[in-house]
Amino acid sequence: MFQLGKTIVSEAIIEKDFVCNLSACKGACCIDGDAGAPLTKEETEILKDIYPKVKPFLRQEGIDVIEAQGTSVTTVFDELETPLINGADCAYVIFDDKNTALCAIEEAYNQGEVDWKKPVSCHLYPIRVKDYTEFSAVNYDKWEICDDACSLGKELQVPVYKFVKEALIRKFGEDWYSELEKVAETMR
Repeated sequence: MFQLGKTIVSEAIIEKDFVCNLSACKGACCIDGDAGAPLTKEETEILKDIYPKVKPFLRQEGIDVIEAQGTSVTTVFDELETPLINGADCAYVIFDDKNTALCAIEEAYNQGEVDWKKPVSCHLYPIRVKDYTEFSAVNYDKWEICDDACSLGKELQVPVYKFVKEALIRKFGEDWYSELEKVAETMR
């Protein structure tokens, strides 16, 4: 672990390799697990605002869940996240013709309907950020459904932090990322 500003960063984001391999996993991270995507308070407001523009991209099951539960939910641990369809799929998941899970929010973004790509927690994956009072913990989340992404990352020699560069800059800023690159240069 090392510190960058008000973040404590796991060395694994520099040491591990990762490149999403959607053709292999079919977007399993959006449909497996027992929780929705973590959200910030600001993101819950964005989701409320953009829902009318995202709705045409959603599956009916997602629309039904969102209209019953809201564009976001609060867990028993008082954490904010996206709602789930039957405790599995994120409500914002859609599928392409190869049955690969995609994000309806990102599809609306790609088609110019909204100017917000998706929740930063999704954009950062496989990095997870946990905010505490005095600092944020930045960790690599190892999940077996991403084994193919780890293999592809190793083959292409792309460390996690480079794979999620855009998302890390979105979350922490250009200066923070530049400092991370300096640490990575000394470590690798």
